[in-house]
Amino acid sequence: MKRLALCLVLLSTAPPLAAADGEPSRKRPVATYSIVARDPATGQLGVAVQSHWFSVGSLVTWARAGVGAVATQSFVLVDYGPDGLQLLADGVTAEDALERLVRADEGREVRQVAMIDARGRVAAHTGAKAIVAAGHQVGENYSVQANLMLSDQVWPRMAAAYESASGTLAERMMAALEAAQDAGGDIRGRQSAAMLIVSGERQAEPWQGVILELRVEDHPEPLQELRRLLRVHRAYEHMNAGDLAVEHGDNEAALKEYGLAMEMFPGNLEMKYWTAVALVNMGRAGDSYELFQEIFRQDKNWRTLLGRLPASGLMQKKDVQAVLRKVR
Repeated sequence: MKRLALCLVLLSTAPPLAAADGEPSRKRPVATYSIVARDPATGQLGVAVQSHWFSVGSLVTWARAGVGAVATQSFVLVDYGPDGLQLLADGVTAEDALERLVRADEGREVRQVAMIDARGRVAAHTGAKAIVAAGHQVGENYSVQANLMLSDQVWPRMAAAYESASGTLAERMMAALEAAQDAGGDIRGRQSAAMLIVSGERQAEPWQGVILELRVEDHPEPLQELRRLLRVHRAYEHMNAGDLAVEHGDNEAALKEYGLAMEMFPGNLEMKYWTAVALVNMGRAGDSYELFQEIFRQDKNWRTLLGRLPASGLMQKKDVQAVLRKVR
Protein backbone atom coordinates (compact mmCIF):
# COMPACT_ATOMS: atom_id res chain seq x y z
CA MET A 1 0.00 0.00 0.00
CA LYS A 2 2.89 2.37 0.72
CA ARG A 3 4.22 1.93 -2.79
CA LEU A 4 0.76 2.57 -4.27
CA ALA A 5 0.39 5.69 -2.16
CA LEU A 6 3.75 6.97 -3.36
CA CYS A 7 2.77 6.45 -6.98
CA LEU A 8 -0.56 8.25 -6.44
CA VAL A 9 1.17 11.22 -4.87
CA LEU A 10 3.66 11.39 -7.72
CA LEU A 11 0.92 11.21 -10.30
CA SER A 12 -1.03 14.00 -8.63
CA THR A 13 1.91 16.35 -8.08
CA ALA A 14 4.21 15.73 -11.05
CA PRO A 15 4.01 18.20 -13.95
CA PRO A 16 2.19 17.00 -17.07
CA LEU A 17 4.77 15.31 -19.25
CA ALA A 18 4.67 14.79 -22.97
CA ALA A 19 6.99 13.36 -25.55
CA ALA A 20 8.03 15.49 -28.49
CA ASP A 21 5.23 14.01 -30.59
CA GLY A 22 2.59 14.90 -28.00
CA GLU A 23 2.12 11.37 -26.71
CA PRO A 24 1.99 11.03 -22.91
CA SER A 25 5.19 9.97 -21.18
CA ARG A 26 5.74 7.55 -18.32
CA LYS A 27 4.82 9.31 -15.05
CA ARG A 28 6.07 6.80 -12.51
CA PRO A 29 9.78 7.12 -11.70
CA VAL A 30 11.95 4.18 -12.63
CA ALA A 31 14.46 4.73 -9.81
CA THR A 32 17.62 3.40 -11.28
CA TYR A 33 21.37 3.24 -11.27
CA SER A 34 23.03 2.37 -14.55
CA ILE A 35 26.21 2.48 -16.57
CA VAL A 36 26.90 2.91 -20.28
CA ALA A 37 30.41 1.99 -21.38
CA ARG A 38 32.75 1.11 -24.23
CA ASP A 39 35.66 -1.31 -23.96
CA PRO A 40 38.52 0.35 -25.87
CA ALA A 41 40.31 -2.98 -26.29
CA THR A 42 37.44 -4.74 -28.08
CA GLY A 43 35.19 -1.87 -29.12
CA GLN A 44 32.27 -3.57 -27.37
CA LEU A 45 29.49 -1.29 -26.17
CA GLY A 46 27.34 -1.99 -23.13
CA VAL A 47 24.69 -0.81 -20.74
CA ALA A 48 23.77 -2.31 -17.36
CA VAL A 49 21.17 -1.36 -14.80
CA GLN A 50 19.45 -2.23 -11.53
CA SER A 51 16.19 -0.77 -10.23
CA HIS A 52 13.31 -1.16 -7.81
CA TRP A 53 11.02 -1.62 -10.80
CA PHE A 54 9.71 -4.64 -12.63
CA SER A 55 11.52 -5.59 -15.87
CA VAL A 56 13.80 -2.56 -15.89
CA GLY A 57 15.75 -3.88 -18.88
CA SER A 58 12.73 -3.57 -21.15
CA LEU A 59 12.73 0.19 -20.58
CA VAL A 60 16.22 1.41 -19.78
CA THR A 61 18.78 -0.56 -21.81
CA TRP A 62 19.40 0.16 -25.50
CA ALA A 63 22.41 -0.65 -27.68
CA ARG A 64 23.30 -1.25 -31.31
CA ALA A 65 26.47 -2.90 -32.57
CA GLY A 66 29.06 -0.45 -33.84
CA VAL A 67 26.73 2.46 -33.05
CA GLY A 68 26.35 3.07 -29.32
CA ALA A 69 24.49 2.43 -26.09
CA VAL A 70 21.81 4.38 -24.21
CA ALA A 71 20.34 4.31 -20.71
CA THR A 72 17.03 6.18 -20.35
CA GLN A 73 15.63 6.38 -16.83
CA SER A 74 13.99 8.42 -14.05
CA PHE A 75 10.53 9.35 -15.46
CA VAL A 76 11.37 7.19 -18.45
CA LEU A 77 10.83 8.37 -22.00
CA VAL A 78 11.72 5.22 -23.93
CA ASP A 79 12.10 7.22 -27.14
CA TYR A 80 15.57 8.31 -26.05
CA GLY A 81 16.72 4.74 -26.70
CA PRO A 82 15.75 4.09 -30.32
CA ASP A 83 15.86 7.77 -31.32
CA GLY A 84 19.27 8.24 -29.77
CA LEU A 85 20.69 5.16 -31.48
CA GLN A 86 19.32 6.30 -34.82
CA LEU A 87 21.06 9.66 -34.46
CA LEU A 88 24.29 7.92 -33.53
CA ALA A 89 23.90 5.59 -36.52
CA ASP A 90 23.51 8.67 -38.73
CA GLY A 91 26.89 9.94 -37.54
CA VAL A 92 25.78 12.39 -34.86
CA THR A 93 28.06 12.44 -31.79
CA ALA A 94 26.73 11.33 -28.42
CA GLU A 95 26.88 14.92 -27.14
CA ASP A 96 24.95 16.37 -30.06
CA ALA A 97 22.42 13.52 -30.14
CA LEU A 98 21.56 13.90 -26.47
CA GLU A 99 21.42 17.70 -26.73
CA ARG A 100 18.93 17.49 -29.61
CA LEU A 101 16.67 15.03 -27.82
CA VAL A 102 16.73 16.87 -24.50
CA ARG A 103 15.99 20.20 -26.18
CA ALA A 104 12.90 18.69 -27.87
CA ASP A 105 11.62 17.04 -24.69
CA GLU A 106 9.13 19.05 -22.61
CA GLY A 107 9.71 16.68 -19.69
CA ARG A 108 13.49 17.12 -19.73
CA GLU A 109 13.69 18.24 -16.10
CA VAL A 110 12.55 14.85 -14.78
CA ARG A 111 14.60 12.73 -17.18
CA GLN A 112 17.93 11.05 -16.73
CA VAL A 113 19.71 9.80 -19.84
CA ALA A 114 23.23 8.72 -20.79
CA MET A 115 24.66 7.87 -24.22
CA ILE A 116 27.95 6.57 -25.54
CA ASP A 117 28.88 6.32 -29.21
CA ALA A 118 31.14 3.88 -31.05
CA ARG A 119 34.16 6.15 -30.57
CA GLY A 120 33.68 6.29 -26.82
CA ARG A 121 32.31 9.81 -26.70
CA VAL A 122 29.91 10.16 -23.77
CA ALA A 123 27.04 12.46 -22.81
CA ALA A 124 24.71 12.46 -19.82
CA HIS A 125 21.75 14.48 -18.58
CA THR A 126 20.16 14.60 -15.13
CA GLY A 127 17.11 16.84 -15.00
CA ALA A 128 16.79 19.37 -12.20
CA LYS A 129 13.61 17.66 -10.95
CA ALA A 130 14.93 14.08 -10.92
CA ILE A 131 14.20 12.72 -7.46
CA VAL A 132 17.19 13.07 -5.14
CA ALA A 133 19.66 11.69 -4.59
CA ALA A 134 20.27 11.98 -8.32
CA GLY A 135 23.31 12.67 -10.44
CA HIS A 136 25.82 11.33 -12.92
CA GLN A 137 29.54 11.12 -13.51
CA VAL A 138 31.19 10.93 -16.92
CA GLY A 139 34.58 9.30 -17.35
CA GLU A 140 36.72 8.04 -20.20
CA ASN A 141 34.60 5.65 -22.25
CA TYR A 142 31.79 5.46 -19.67
CA SER A 143 29.07 7.27 -17.76
CA VAL A 144 27.36 6.26 -14.51
CA GLN A 145 24.04 7.75 -13.40
CA ALA A 146 21.47 7.26 -10.67
CA ASN A 147 18.26 8.75 -9.32
CA LEU A 148 16.10 8.22 -6.23
CA MET A 149 19.13 6.85 -4.41
CA LEU A 150 19.64 6.51 -0.68
CA SER A 151 22.74 8.73 -0.87
CA ASP A 152 24.75 10.85 -3.28
CA GLN A 153 27.68 8.45 -2.97
CA VAL A 154 26.14 5.91 -5.36
CA TRP A 155 27.40 7.19 -8.70
CA PRO A 156 30.90 8.21 -7.48
CA ARG A 157 31.32 4.70 -6.05
CA MET A 158 30.16 3.22 -9.36
CA ALA A 159 32.75 5.28 -11.25
CA ALA A 160 35.55 4.28 -8.90
CA ALA A 161 34.60 0.59 -9.09
CA TYR A 162 34.41 0.61 -12.87
CA GLU A 163 37.76 2.35 -13.25
CA SER A 164 39.52 0.00 -10.84
CA ALA A 165 37.94 -3.24 -12.08
CA SER A 166 39.64 -5.59 -14.52
CA GLY A 167 38.42 -8.24 -16.92
CA THR A 168 35.74 -8.12 -19.58
CA LEU A 169 33.32 -5.27 -20.12
CA ALA A 170 30.62 -7.39 -18.47
CA GLU A 171 32.76 -7.89 -15.37
CA ARG A 172 33.60 -4.20 -15.08
CA MET A 173 29.98 -3.11 -15.46
CA MET A 174 28.95 -5.73 -12.94
CA ALA A 175 31.48 -4.29 -10.48
CA ALA A 176 29.92 -0.84 -10.95
CA LEU A 177 26.41 -2.14 -10.22
CA GLU A 178 27.57 -3.99 -7.12
CA ALA A 179 29.38 -0.88 -5.86
CA ALA A 180 26.15 1.09 -6.24
CA GLN A 181 24.25 -1.41 -4.12
CA ASP A 182 27.01 -1.42 -1.51
CA ALA A 183 26.68 2.37 -1.30
CA GLY A 184 22.96 2.08 -0.48
CA GLY A 185 21.42 1.84 -3.93
CA ASP A 186 17.79 2.68 -4.60
CA ILE A 187 16.14 4.16 -1.52
CA ARG A 188 13.15 1.82 -2.05
CA GLY A 189 15.14 -1.39 -2.41
CA ARG A 190 15.79 -3.61 -5.42
CA GLN A 191 13.76 -5.70 -7.85
CA SER A 192 15.22 -6.15 -11.33
CA ALA A 193 18.46 -5.83 -13.29
CA ALA A 194 19.72 -6.15 -16.85
CA MET A 195 22.86 -6.09 -18.95
CA LEU A 196 23.21 -5.63 -22.72
CA ILE A 197 26.50 -5.80 -24.64
CA VAL A 198 26.96 -5.48 -28.40
CA SER A 199 29.88 -5.75 -30.78
CA GLY A 200 31.93 -2.75 -31.74
CA GLU A 201 31.59 -3.79 -35.38
CA ARG A 202 28.76 -2.19 -37.31
CA GLN A 203 26.19 -4.73 -38.55
CA ALA A 204 23.79 -4.72 -41.47
CA GLU A 205 20.71 -4.99 -39.24
CA PRO A 206 19.99 -3.36 -35.86
CA TRP A 207 19.32 -6.68 -34.13
CA GLN A 208 22.66 -8.22 -35.16
CA GLY A 209 25.88 -8.16 -33.19
CA VAL A 210 24.39 -8.81 -29.75
CA ILE A 211 27.05 -10.44 -27.58
CA LEU A 212 25.13 -10.68 -24.33
CA GLU A 213 21.62 -9.81 -23.24
CA LEU A 214 20.57 -10.79 -19.74
CA ARG A 215 17.50 -9.72 -17.77
CA VAL A 216 16.38 -10.39 -14.24
CA GLU A 217 12.76 -9.29 -14.30
CA ASP A 218 11.79 -9.76 -10.64
CA HIS A 219 14.03 -11.11 -7.89
CA PRO A 220 14.78 -10.38 -4.21
CA GLU A 221 18.50 -10.15 -5.05
CA PRO A 222 18.66 -9.13 -8.71
CA LEU A 223 22.40 -8.47 -8.83
CA GLN A 224 23.23 -11.87 -7.38
CA GLU A 225 20.95 -13.43 -9.97
CA LEU A 226 22.47 -11.33 -12.75
CA ARG A 227 25.95 -12.49 -11.76
CA ARG A 228 24.74 -16.11 -11.76
CA LEU A 229 23.29 -15.67 -15.24
CA LEU A 230 26.54 -14.10 -16.39
CA ARG A 231 28.36 -17.24 -15.25
CA VAL A 232 25.84 -19.44 -17.08
CA HIS A 233 26.31 -17.31 -20.18
CA ARG A 234 30.06 -17.86 -20.02
CA ALA A 235 29.54 -21.59 -19.63
CA TYR A 236 27.49 -21.67 -22.82
CA GLU A 237 30.15 -19.60 -24.57
CA HIS A 238 32.59 -22.40 -23.76
CA MET A 239 30.12 -24.95 -25.16
CA ASN A 240 29.80 -22.93 -28.37
CA ALA A 241 33.59 -22.66 -28.62
CA GLY A 242 33.80 -26.42 -28.17
CA ASP A 243 31.31 -27.01 -30.97
CA LEU A 244 33.32 -24.71 -33.22
CA ALA A 245 36.50 -26.61 -32.41
CA VAL A 246 34.77 -29.87 -33.36
CA GLU A 247 33.81 -28.34 -36.71
CA HIS A 248 37.47 -27.47 -37.26
CA GLY A 249 38.60 -30.98 -36.30
CA ASP A 250 40.38 -29.89 -33.11
CA ASN A 251 39.10 -32.50 -30.68
CA GLU A 252 41.44 -31.63 -27.83
CA ALA A 253 40.45 -27.97 -27.91
CA ALA A 254 36.79 -29.01 -28.03
CA LEU A 255 37.09 -31.24 -24.96
CA LYS A 256 38.92 -28.48 -23.10
CA GLU A 257 36.11 -26.04 -23.82
CA TYR A 258 33.44 -28.58 -22.88
CA GLY A 259 35.28 -29.27 -19.64
CA LEU A 260 35.35 -25.59 -18.75
CA ALA A 261 31.63 -25.33 -19.46
CA MET A 262 30.77 -28.25 -17.20
CA GLU A 263 33.05 -26.89 -14.49
CA MET A 264 31.19 -23.57 -14.54
CA PHE A 265 27.73 -25.19 -14.66
CA PRO A 266 28.15 -28.63 -13.06
CA GLY A 267 24.46 -29.37 -12.61
CA ASN A 268 23.55 -28.93 -16.28
CA LEU A 269 22.74 -32.28 -17.89
CA GLU A 270 22.64 -30.92 -21.42
CA MET A 271 26.28 -29.86 -21.35
CA LYS A 272 27.27 -33.32 -20.15
CA TYR A 273 25.06 -34.95 -22.76
CA TRP A 274 26.51 -33.18 -25.79
CA THR A 275 30.01 -33.67 -24.44
CA ALA A 276 29.30 -37.40 -24.29
CA VAL A 277 27.89 -37.33 -27.83
CA ALA A 278 31.01 -35.52 -29.02
CA LEU A 279 33.22 -38.15 -27.38
CA VAL A 280 31.40 -40.91 -29.25
CA ASN A 281 31.74 -39.06 -32.55
CA MET A 282 35.47 -38.62 -31.86
CA GLY A 283 35.84 -42.39 -31.59
CA ARG A 284 36.21 -42.23 -27.80
CA ALA A 285 32.96 -43.94 -26.83
CA GLY A 286 34.54 -45.54 -23.79
CA ASP A 287 35.09 -42.12 -22.27
CA SER A 288 31.42 -41.26 -22.75
CA TYR A 289 29.80 -44.10 -20.84
CA GLU A 290 30.20 -42.65 -17.36
CA LEU A 291 28.66 -39.37 -18.48
CA PHE A 292 25.74 -41.09 -20.21
CA GLN A 293 25.13 -43.26 -17.16
CA GLU A 294 24.95 -40.22 -14.88
CA ILE A 295 22.59 -38.43 -17.27
CA PHE A 296 20.26 -41.39 -17.87
CA ARG A 297 20.05 -42.07 -14.15
CA GLN A 298 18.74 -38.56 -13.54
CA ASP A 299 16.45 -38.27 -16.55
CA LYS A 300 15.52 -41.14 -18.89
CA ASN A 301 14.31 -38.75 -21.58
CA TRP A 302 17.93 -38.16 -22.58
CA ARG A 303 18.22 -41.88 -23.33
CA THR A 304 15.16 -41.65 -25.57
CA LEU A 305 16.65 -38.62 -27.32
CA LEU A 306 19.80 -40.58 -28.15
CA GLY A 307 17.81 -42.89 -30.39
CA ARG A 308 16.54 -39.90 -32.39
CA LEU A 309 19.93 -38.38 -33.18
CA PRO A 310 20.83 -40.50 -36.23
CA ALA A 311 17.87 -39.12 -38.20
CA SER A 312 19.37 -35.64 -37.81
CA GLY A 313 22.89 -36.78 -38.63
CA LEU A 314 24.21 -36.11 -35.14
CA MET A 315 25.29 -39.70 -34.42
CA GLN A 316 25.56 -42.92 -36.37
CA LYS A 317 22.92 -45.52 -35.61
CA LYS A 318 25.48 -48.20 -34.81
CA ASP A 319 27.12 -45.90 -32.25
CA VAL A 320 23.80 -45.17 -30.59
CA GLN A 321 23.04 -48.87 -30.36
CA ALA A 322 26.45 -49.50 -28.82
CA VAL A 323 25.92 -46.86 -26.15
CA LEU A 324 22.44 -48.13 -25.31
CA ARG A 325 23.75 -51.69 -24.95
CA LYS A 326 26.57 -50.57 -22.70
CA VAL A 327 24.76 -48.01 -20.56
CA ARG A 328 21.67 -49.16 -18.70
